[in-house]
Amino acid sequence: MYRPTIGLEVHAELKTKTKMFCGSANDSDESRPNVNVCPVCMAHPGTLPVINQEAVRHILRIGAAINGQGADFSEFDRKSYFYPDIPKGYQISQYEHPLITGGELLGVAITRVHLEEDTARSTHSAGKSLVDFNRAGIPLMELVTEPVIHDALTAGRFARELQLLLRTLGASEANLEKGEMRIEANISVSSDETVFGTKVEVKNINSFRSVERAIAFEIERQIALIESGGKVVQETRGWDETKQATFHQRFKEGSADYRYFPEPDLPKLFLSEIQEFSPEKLRATLPELPWDKRNRLRKEYGLKEEAVELFMQDSELGTFFETVVSGRTPDFARLAANYITTDLTALLKEKVQSVFPDADTFIKLMDMSVSNKLSSRGIKDTLSIMVEKGGDPESIAKEHNLIQVHDTAALSEVVHIIITREEKAVQEYKGGKEAALQYLVGKAMKESGGAGNPESLRKLIIEKVS
Repeated sequence: MYRPTIGLEVHAELKTKTKMFCGSANDSDESRPNVNVCPVCMAHPGTLPVINQEAVRHILRIGAAINGQGADFSEFDRKSYFYPDIPKGYQISQYEHPLITGGELLGVAITRVHLEEDTARSTHSAGKSLVDFNRAGIPLMELVTEPVIHDALTAGRFARELQLLLRTLGASEANLEKGEMRIEANISVSSDETVFGTKVEVKNINSFRSVERAIAFEIERQIALIESGGKVVQETRGWDETKQATFHQRFKEGSADYRYFPEPDLPKLFLSEIQEFSPEKLRATLPELPWDKRNRLRKEYGLKEEAVELFMQDSELGTFFETVVSGRTPDFARLAANYITTDLTALLKEKVQSVFPDADTFIKLMDMSVSNKLSSRGIKDTLSIMVEKGGDPESIAKEHNLIQVHDTAALSEVVHIIITREEKAVQEYKGGKEAALQYLVGKAMKESGGAGNPESLRKLIIEKVS
């Protein structure tokens, strides 16, 4: 029996106007190569870096959110390695004195959160390598967990929660597909729970599902290797999405290989002397955090877990929901949540050209459901037209004859037709088969063009059959 142990290293590009140590623009949407560059981030001789204060603030707020310990003293270090994506021949990072130590997220203990600069972006094709330095020098958060994760699904959940936290704080967009958030997993297996196995780092993971699959694959690979008499070696491996397998990249460097030493061109940071970075002031700037919001949505509106998570992950949809249900009853909230999470989301995905209804219009539609002006079918049909073309729900419902008919005289004629036509079902209902009654109601609804109130039809059928 083998016990897997997993630790995660997560990098996220921070949302700042400029890069970490210079005035070049921080613009992840820039498609032209090598335009957001300057002598500082290109390491021209005689240039000096300057610390981006907003980037420091982002890291400290992240630390406050996860209950980490903010540093009194911090400094930057030079991390030496020689790749074309690092113009200086070293990366400015943090080693011994990170901005944040400790903390916890989703039950996973955090080792540290520190600040560094991103590398350039390299592309390789047709035997040539190209480097785009637009990304070089962008402020980069690195968060390192303790080796306390023991399965792939927990690792995936943690990564998703961290992305949500970063977006909630406005610290990062954290889009994996754009490289704004990058996840590396350190994985080992051991048959002795008191001893860690040899650690293997897996890089190039570009989706949460791939995080789970890469970890699961690597666990099985290491176990199979040990079982066959082989030995796990410390190395860096990549994740091949096509093959759904990890592959060797290089043997893993240790901290000594990077030759860390304090960055001489940057000042030491004595954070306790900076008033705006006090723990109290940082906590006061925090918005409602994801775990608090989840609890509030459950308690205040009685929502199902699926709805809660959808509103958490899609902030636009969550804001829309809370605007719609503001000041309304929990029953109204649950009704609105049901139509938003099922029908509205499905229609927005389905329609090539779609119109997102405004809150007032959607409220009007829900009120028509509460007042029984529209049946469930009528609500769905009206909403479909609203999403496709826009418009007022009442006008749409009237134009398409969707307003429910409650008039007994008008519905009696419909019921008479159905009872006459569906003699077999009538006899089955008389014989005690309740399902036959629902069948008759459905037929009556169809005969009325969906306009008949189902409860009124039900009562009339029972009355006439009895």
